[in-house]
Amino acid sequence: MSFSRPLACFAGSLLLALPGRTTESTTALTITNITFRNHVQPVLAKMGCSSGACHGAAAGQNGFKLSLRGYDDEGDYLTLTRNALGRRIIPADPGRSLLLLKPTTTLPHKGGKRFDVGSLEYRVLAEWIAAGAPGPNSDDPRIERIEILPEHLVLKPAAGQQLIVHAWFSDGHSEDVTRWAKYSAANASVAQVDDNGKVQVVGNGEGAITAWYLSRIAIASVTIPYTNKVSPAAFAKAPKRNFIDELAIEKLQSLNLPPSPRCSDEEFIRRAFLDTLGVLPTAGEVRAFLAEGVAPDARRGNKPPDNESASSPRRLQKRDQLIESLLQRPEFVDYWTYKWSDLLLVQSKKLKAPAMWSYYNWIRNNVAANTPWDVFVRKILTAQGSTLENGAANFYVLHEDPRLMAETTSQAFLGMSVNCAKCHNHPMEKWTNKQYYKFANLFARVRAKTGANDGDDIIFVSNSGDIVQPLTGKRQPPAPLDGNPLPFDDPQDRREALADWLTSPNNAYFGRSIVNRIWANFFGVGIVDPVDDLRATNPASNEKLLSAAAKYLADQKFDLKSLMRAILQSETYQRSSSPLPGNATDSRFYARYYPRRLMAEVLLDAYSQVTGMPTEFRTDLRNENRGLGEKYPIGFRAIQLPDTKIASYFLKTFGRPDREKTCECERAAEPNVAQMLHIANGDTLNEKLMAKDNQITKLLVDKTPPEKMIEEAYLSSLSRFPTAGEKKKILNVLEDAKEGEQRPLIEDMYWALLSSKEFLFNH
Repeated sequence: MSFSRPLACFAGSLLLALPGRTTESTTALTITNITFRNHVQPVLAKMGCSSGACHGAAAGQNGFKLSLRGYDDEGDYLTLTRNALGRRIIPADPGRSLLLLKPTTTLPHKGGKRFDVGSLEYRVLAEWIAAGAPGPNSDDPRIERIEILPEHLVLKPAAGQQLIVHAWFSDGHSEDVTRWAKYSAANASVAQVDDNGKVQVVGNGEGAITAWYLSRIAIASVTIPYTNKVSPAAFAKAPKRNFIDELAIEKLQSLNLPPSPRCSDEEFIRRAFLDTLGVLPTAGEVRAFLAEGVAPDARRGNKPPDNESASSPRRLQKRDQLIESLLQRPEFVDYWTYKWSDLLLVQSKKLKAPAMWSYYNWIRNNVAANTPWDVFVRKILTAQGSTLENGAANFYVLHEDPRLMAETTSQAFLGMSVNCAKCHNHPMEKWTNKQYYKFANLFARVRAKTGANDGDDIIFVSNSGDIVQPLTGKRQPPAPLDGNPLPFDDPQDRREALADWLTSPNNAYFGRSIVNRIWANFFGVGIVDPVDDLRATNPASNEKLLSAAAKYLADQKFDLKSLMRAILQSETYQRSSSPLPGNATDSRFYARYYPRRLMAEVLLDAYSQVTGMPTEFRTDLRNENRGLGEKYPIGFRAIQLPDTKIASYFLKTFGRPDREKTCECERAAEPNVAQMLHIANGDTLNEKLMAKDNQITKLLVDKTPPEKMIEEAYLSSLSRFPTAGEKKKILNVLEDAKEGEQRPLIEDMYWALLSSKEFLFNH
């Protein structure tokens, strides 16, 4: 707070008011030179008066509206001093001002008591009113940054720590603003923080504390190592294949989390197929992989010969060869085309069918060509022309408003939402309302006109047009979020400047965003989680790893396959999903592989593959009252569908997104009762198992021995041989069956496998 020097610096008085210190001496201090911008606004924000739950709400409260957390100084000043016939401020008698009577509950106040009469908060407001309630001045020092100390905390269980927050202003002075900062904890299961900045440890792991003051934020990390007894040698000897392992092990060691051992070959082939291609390996592919490099007389499941360790160079080479083959398979194109179609909202609800196919095929062709991610994104951002000839141009048909274009661009390609800044300064980020409209103005001159063919739109760029910032009624110079503004009269396509900034190797947001999405695909949990929430107040679980991976991708010219290869080859990815006693509670630091349910489309395709019965897909025309929709060709897999407008109870129940907004939250990954009931007794699985021409029929027609039937079922569904106990139990039942009773028993065996957790989850 910028109080006069007779106070002997406000920082000193503030420290007196901190928890654990006496506050008696503060009552004798005289406060002068109070400014509305730097003193009154922080008090109103800290006390919750300008919060979203109170007068900072969009509609305010009881006719009294402030800007959220005081981002609009001029507007708030007018509200306080001019509205309600000036009753809120009475300079001649500050104590009668509603601004003091209400929050002290001298008069009834629905918001309850916010501070006491005589408190420092009361005195700041009273002295400001007594000074004539001066408004925000252009000469006021402006906040530049804040710092939270200590920035990195390593604490023991149940420990506490007081944080200090300093603010730096444009006139060169700094202040201790600990009392006025607002605090929040990013991981409340690890550490919590009170209103005064006191941190309290509640669990093990790593969390972050955010301090907010005058629209500036600072982050402090809090690490509470686990109490496991793990020798340093265990981390030093842990196998490492690349930078991913080096940095992952470093983080595990700092938290005292032991890494799980390597997964088996059976686990690896199934996991790698599902994560890279979205399909299961066939029984034949599993047999070949398990047999490769293992002596025939020693093959018992995945047990290696006595003279060959599970991490021998030959085994590593075998896995590397599998990885290379996966990255070149056509299913790779299907899977990643589908992933990017989710991201880019390919669907026929807003696009005509020809345009939807054009958009989908454009994505597919670029995935097949392994187009570098920066080139891929640049093509989208600068797209123009016919949407049927240049599928990328459909991005602008889906987002007709410059604000939507800006919001989707930041969410899809930077992994962060700027939506909140459309109405006010972002409460959890550094982006301001002014920056939002500068960013949106980059798209203000994108135009569309109808083409000659059905679904054809022509995207072009006008040489005029800007959007206005509602708060000021003025247009803002177009500028990337952290970039330099462009002149209003610059004749070039503003999107070119945006693409230059956004796809630059020096743009940390760009590389980190796509790395985090790729990482989440292979590990189930992003280094930042949720995967598209890369705001400053949601820090990475391993910042060094995320930064290093982003740099690696930029060094590889944004070749996504290079990053995928590094991930797949890493020991971090190849760890077992079986927890150790010391890492069972880990869910963020990759001490083990985290099992997760197969996504809806992959699960449905897996049912079709194992049973040998493809799913028939139709377009969903129920809302159009036109009966059954058009059929897709038989053999079309769910992961190959270009559109979400599909009549499929299964896909809907298991969480397929509607592609209406760019957010991972659209896809439901959590199991629910409807899913359980559908697997147990729904049409999808039962009809495939009872179909006349399915895999079971083929096994019976070929007179496959029961032992081979069992092996085939296990290999095709679980990618492993049955254990001796499993095989014996099922074999006894099949061999005792009378003629004609064998098929129902085989169907039951397949049903048991296809409804098991081992099948439903990738592990």
